This record gives sequence, structure tokens and C-alpha cells, in this order.
Amino acid sequence: MSEPVPMSLSVPTQKCDGIEDGSADDGDSIPESNVWGRLLTINKIFPSINLIEKEYSFGRGKTCSVVFNSSEQQTSKYFLAYSSTHFKIIRDDIKNYAYILDLSSNGTYVNGEKIGKNKKHILENNAEIELASKTNRVYVYIDTNANEDSSIPAIVSEKYIVSKQIGRGAYGEVKLCFVRGTCDRFAMKIIAKKTFTHMGPQALVFNQQIKSECTILQGVNHPCIIRIHDVYETDDALYIILELVEGGELFDRIVAHGQFDEATSKFLFRQMCIGVQYLHERSITHRDLKPENILLTLPDTNETLIKITDFGLSRLINETSLMKTFCGTPNYLAPEVLVNRGEGSYTNKIDVWSLGVILYICLVGYPPFSESPDSPPLTEQILKGLYTFPAEFWSDVSEPAKDLIRQMMCVDPNKRLTMSAVLEHPWLANDQENTSRVDKIMHPIQLPTRSYKRSATDDDSAMDEDVDTPATDTSTIGRAKRVKY
Repeated sequence: MSEPVPMSLSVPTQKCDGIEDGSADDGDSIPESNVWGRLLTINKIFPSINLIEKEYSFGRGKTCSVVFNSSEQQTSKYFLAYSSTHFKIIRDDIKNYAYILDLSSNGTYVNGEKIGKNKKHILENNAEIELASKTNRVYVYIDTNANEDSSIPAIVSEKYIVSKQIGRGAYGEVKLCFVRGTCDRFAMKIIAKKTFTHMGPQALVFNQQIKSECTILQGVNHPCIIRIHDVYETDDALYIILELVEGGELFDRIVAHGQFDEATSKFLFRQMCIGVQYLHERSITHRDLKPENILLTLPDTNETLIKITDFGLSRLINETSLMKTFCGTPNYLAPEVLVNRGEGSYTNKIDVWSLGVILYICLVGYPPFSESPDSPPLTEQILKGLYTFPAEFWSDVSEPAKDLIRQMMCVDPNKRLTMSAVLEHPWLANDQENTSRVDKIMHPIQLPTRSYKRSATDDDSAMDEDVDTPATDTSTIGRAKRVKY
């Protein structure tokens, strides 16, 4: 087993060896054997908790074991939806299980399913608890009596509690994990080495390349790029500990909205370009840019910071293997990658092409290339640049936006724009208001927050049962939804 690549954590810690805002235990003096469960926070404004007593109550009421009254909780849009006693967690020692009792008017959810007022739900290991809305994810329940995943090597499990799977991609599965003792939350990407094709006699050299690449990737630090905190390498797999981003993929947001208006597209796209330019300046080509690899930090608004993920991972994988990943779905691959079947040399301008495809989709909700009986094969469309701007869908999109796409999706990479030239294009460079909005969200100024208080004795008529319907997002108002991608 190889030594892990070191990486110091810089995120503020959140202790989980006691109960905050409630009936306190003795913290570190509590024997581990007395802890029958843990509530690990997946929402930073809530405390992580070791469960020791038989019963715990949660809500705004001052008599609750865990009181929702921090300044961050009070300024949350969900605060008025929390009941004075929203729910209880109870341990049945005779039957040896724990259950959650919903006492709220606006709902307590487990794994996205509403429990119902005065009803119970058995808590299984890795169950997710949502409050007042199935999108308001708050806790993951860990049963300390459950066997930990034996597939996770000791070198990883000694530092991290590995929880539920939260995603799966071309390079492996992604699991939620928590640092033991602090409960800092991260995403753990697990990449089996059988994914790599450089095994055999070249394995030793290739493993050295992995360490070198991971060291480079750990040095990347930019607000629009997922931060890599730790990398562990074993004989069988890579375990990459990543910043956790919970607003979902750009792909899903496009599907939900149909398409974005031009202002929203520009706001998100400028962030993508700045992030990719940062990578290019450090000689890192992403090579796998697509809406699934653009993450959003906030779930309920498009006025959100984006995070580029999976950058550089393709550098760890053989070119031929990379091409196999895209069999049947080459929508975002530049023509020169298809020409060489992934085995030739090409420049970082392949990322520029992919970003052009993403911008096209953001503006109209469908891809520039698609399979149809009346069209040439998909690969031929890409190789020849056979895309159009039908007036039916593009009449509301400005000419500068179309011009930028043409210059980014230019078949000849020598004539294609660089990332610097993309950011200097009039569509982006001349919009000072958009530039200012992006700068503010990338480099926010922390201001004191105002507290909104409500008596803990007042109960739950403030919000309706359909509280999980988000408020109107003014950043998406524009054309009516036409096409779902």
C-alpha cells in the first residue's frame, strides 16, 4: 500500500463530539462505546451531533435538546418553517433500532420522502434527513453499530467516516465523507485502477505519474474550481477527497429550466471561462468539459458560484480509454480529438470548443449536434462543424453571442479563439454589469447578517405544505421554457 499524498485541510472545523445549542454532554469524556449514532451535518449551519441519550428533540423551542437559533439558521429562508419541536430521534433499546418522529407542520423527510405529522420512520444507516422541504438537506444518520464499508482501506477510514454514495461518473463513484473528530464534509471520488490501461510492466512508472499529477492538481486554488484536499493511493484505487458542492450539476439545472436567458447564461459562462483560463495558465487542459462537470454551489438560484470538477483526471487515464468513455456521446469533443481517435496530440483549445457547445446549450436548451434520420452521422456533424442557429429558437439571442460561439466552435483549432480571447470578446468584455456580478460572487465581501427572530412558542402556520417549491428566481425570468435538453 502506497503512502498517501499529504494535503492540509483549510476548511473551518465543526466539532461533533458533543451537542451544540442543547443539553450538553461531556464532549471528549464520553466513551465511544456510549455513542449509538451520529447526525453528521450536510448543511453547515447545523451542528453535527453524537447521539448518546435515548431521546433528542430538535426545533426552535428553547426546551429542545438541539435548538435552531443560530444567526445563520435565523437568516435561512427555511427558518420560519421550523416548528417549536420539529422532530425527535428516539432510540428503542429493546428492539435495538432508532426512529425519527415527525412533529412538524411543514414536514420532515427521510431520503426525500415525507414522514407525516405524528408519524414515525425507522432510521437506517446513511439515511438522509431533510427539514421543511425535501431539498433542504440537513443531516446524514450514521448507525455506529453498522459495519463500515470494508472496501475502504484503513489508511482512508482512519481519517474519514465514509457515508452514502452521492454520484457516479465516468471515472468512478463519489461518496459523502466526514473528517473524524471535526465532521468537516467532503466528497470522496473513488477511481479503481482497473480504469487505467497502463498496467503491467509500466505500472511502477505510471504510479509515479499518478503521484506527480495529483501533486499538481492539489496545488490548484481558484473559486471556480473544485478544491482537492487529499489524495490517497492504494494498490487498487485512488481516493480523491474533494470540496463538497451541493447545488447540483449545470446539466440538471438546464433540464429543469429548459434554457437560460442570455443574462443568466453570460453570468454562469463567464465564471466557466475564468476557471478554465486559470487551468490553461498552469498547463492543465481539462479535456472533459460538459454540463455534468460544472457544479453549482446554491440549489435554489442561478445567481450562484460555479465549480468546475473532474479537471485533470483524464490526464491520469490512457487516451484510448478516454475515447471509450465517450462512445455514443461525443457531443462535447472537439473535431481534432475525433480525428485522432483520442491518440494524437492536440492543444488546450479542445476546451474552448467544449465551452462553446456548453454556451450553445445554455442559450437554447438543446445541443448543436444531434442524431436524426435527416442528418449526417453525429461524428460527421462535429468534424465538419455542421451546426446552425434556427430563428425559431435563436431569435431572442444577440448576434454577439452567436459570433462568440462561431469563433469557439471553429473546426480549425488554429483559428479557434484562446481562452484569453474568449474573455476579450465583446459579448463578455463589454458587459460591465455582468463582470461586476461575477467578481462579487467569486470574491464576496463578508458583511454582518441581520437576524430575523420569531417567537419559539409560535407554531407553524408561517409556511405551507408546498414549501419545497422555491421562490421565483429573478435571474431566470426571460423566454418561456421551450425545449428540454
